[in-house]
Amino acid sequence: MRGVQAARGTPLNAQDPSAAVSAAGEPARPRRVGLLLGVAVFVLAADVISKAIVVARMASHPPIRLLGGALTITLTRNGGAAFSIGTSLTIVFTAIAVGVIVYILRTARNLRSTGWAITLGLLLGGATGNLLDRIFRAPGPFQGHVIDWIQLPDWPVFNLADSSIVIGGVLVVLLARRGVRLDGTRFIPGASSPHPDASPPDSPESSSPAESASPAESASPAESASPAESASPAESASPAESASPAESASPAESASPAAPSGLLVSDHRADDGR
Repeated sequence: MRGVQAARGTPLNAQDPSAAVSAAGEPARPRRVGLLLGVAVFVLAADVISKAIVVARMASHPPIRLLGGALTITLTRNGGAAFSIGTSLTIVFTAIAVGVIVYILRTARNLRSTGWAITLGLLLGGATGNLLDRIFRAPGPFQGHVIDWIQLPDWPVFNLADSSIVIGGVLVVLLARRGVRLDGTRFIPGASSPHPDASPPDSPESSSPAESASPAESASPAESASPAESASPAESASPAESASPAESASPAESASPAAPSGLLVSDHRADDGR
């Protein structure tokens, strides 16, 4: 039976105001789902718009070199993963992208870290941007080629979605190395172990005065052989119980002084003279 009953008219499943307080006594962090979705929508919008412009303008246009050749804008259709990796595994990468999106959306329920919200938003936006290309672009559904248009010297051609995925992956490594969790807390090695006690361990030889034989627990005068419990004069050999003159050998009972032997001899001689 519950110790506290709900008031009349109050639903039993009402949330407790104290539930917003964590076990450590600190207020619970707010969820960062809105931040995650905001970052994902921004990345997705930038990727879709940039691809649409490149397809419309660069289809019949030669590559455009900018910044002295440090940046080149060109149109490339990629059937593989980021940076044109695995061009023959389009369906496999499509399934992987769907799995990543589902996982991020399920994880967002417990998301309370700003860093993880931005990181997962970058991953979600980038994965969704490339997934839309694979679903709706030629040559067919779930086999479409991704539009890549950014080229750097000695680097494969990529797009904004690829950049977002790479940046998100780097942030995942950094957050994991710093011990930042999805709920905003930080994992500190050894923090869960009990704090070592400064006092020396108990040993049989070093017992405290309270645990040692105290005067109250030791042989006290009351518990020790007291005069009342010890051999008292009344219980000890008293004059009455000891060998008294009456119980001892009295003059009557004891050996009386014998007559001198010389007197008896004289008496016998007197009888003989008669």
